[in-house]
Amino acid sequence: MTSKTTTPAGTKKSAETRARILEAALRVFRERGFEAATMREVSTEAGVALGGAYYYFPSKVAIVMAFYEQVQAEMLPALDTVLAESRTLEARLRGLIQEKLTYFAPNRKLLGALSAHTDPLHPLSPFSSETADIRNADIAFFERAVTDSKVKLPANILPYLPRLLWLYQMGLILFWVYDRSPGQRRTGALLDGTLRMLLLTLKIAGLPLLKPMHKIAGEVLQNVFEG
Repeated sequence: MTSKTTTPAGTKKSAETRARILEAALRVFRERGFEAATMREVSTEAGVALGGAYYYFPSKVAIVMAFYEQVQAEMLPALDTVLAESRTLEARLRGLIQEKLTYFAPNRKLLGALSAHTDPLHPLSPFSSETADIRNADIAFFERAVTDSKVKLPANILPYLPRLLWLYQMGLILFWVYDRSPGQRRTGALLDGTLRMLLLTLKIAGLPLLKPMHKIAGEVLQNVFEG
């Protein structure tokens, strides 16, 4: 006998139930905090039995992983547009970061709670093996930005630039999460200032005068990312 979840109607209903549980969980996490929230509270908010919530999401961690995947899928068109319409590295980087801050705004409080899990051994960490696919897909946007902008850097440094830019972005997002200034003005100022510094650094990095630094920088980056 075929399960109803394998029929078109059943599949649609199952997807709708899963989406409802995910949205309910995010509301609970925003209100109660990730650590304090329980799966029972999630199931109640979603209007499903506790067993039903566990059927779709075996843990709170699984819910957040689904949230990460949803974020990536929903932001993809906007990020593609940023890269397609921008003409300079500055515009591409600014566009990518600002697009993410705008998208994340409704879940700023949730991101603050999740920021406690930065240890790479924690599955929800942006540096963990469990989030590697999501992380690498995000780094790929910075690879495109660097390639499309025709950035010129020494060969032993250039391959690491997309990952450095991704880390730069993560630092800005973390600052934004805890920015209590009106409209997060301090984050805007930090983005403006650090982006100017970054672009100037990239501009002068290839100067012959800095050639002795290239080998050192390459070795440091190799140790950090591959050591």
